[in-house]
Amino acid sequence: MRVIGMLGGMSWESTSYYYQELNRAVRDRLGGLHSAHCVVYSVDFDAVERMQAAGDWERAGNYLAECAQRLEAAGAECVVLCTNTMHRVFGEVQRAISVPMLHIADSTADALESAGVRKVALLGTRYTMEQAFYRERLEGRGLTVVVPSAADRDLVHRTIFDELCLGKTVDSSRAEFERIVADLGRSDDVEGVILGCTEIGLLLGQENSPLPVFDTTLLHVEAALDWSLR
Repeated sequence: MRVIGMLGGMSWESTSYYYQELNRAVRDRLGGLHSAHCVVYSVDFDAVERMQAAGDWERAGNYLAECAQRLEAAGAECVVLCTNTMHRVFGEVQRAISVPMLHIADSTADALESAGVRKVALLGTRYTMEQAFYRERLEGRGLTVVVPSAADRDLVHRTIFDELCLGKTVDSSRAEFERIVADLGRSDDVEGVILGCTEIGLLLGQENSPLPVFDTTLLHVEAALDWSLR
């Protein structure tokens, strides 16, 4: 098993989810007392969020590149960036290290293709839903990506930062997410929904989604484990 480097803390709630699911996946595949061979570097998300809000992506890229270098120095043989939004600076981070990075949108596109889904809704932070870096990666694979209305994008973004990143799961927000997904399915003929923020899986899953769910955290974890065991 090769060493997976997890660059997280964005937020630590989702990084905890990554760590748990990675170890569950190892246990399920290998059995016994097996657990993940990994190194975790967790950042202070407050600093990263301030860079996001200021649109200072260059500084954010430089910061995460330095963190990835520390992961590599600690023995990581690949790097998994445990956040969808900060894949905005994926290229900058990859160029700073000599080990491979696994892009979260690639594992998501693979799963969509395997399921025969061509038109999909994307939920995430405002940056992920509205900027091109994520959607274009998916569209480059022949997928059609739709996002909620402006008002619903604002609701999703606020829920992520004001609740999920703080470990809060609120029933009224869960109902709103379910309503947004149902609306997209009805009005845009969408075939599935991407949970394009690593915290959304804390609120929405296949058990309460009106559409087939593609949880980017779980798909990223499986891709990392495939790589580690290959």
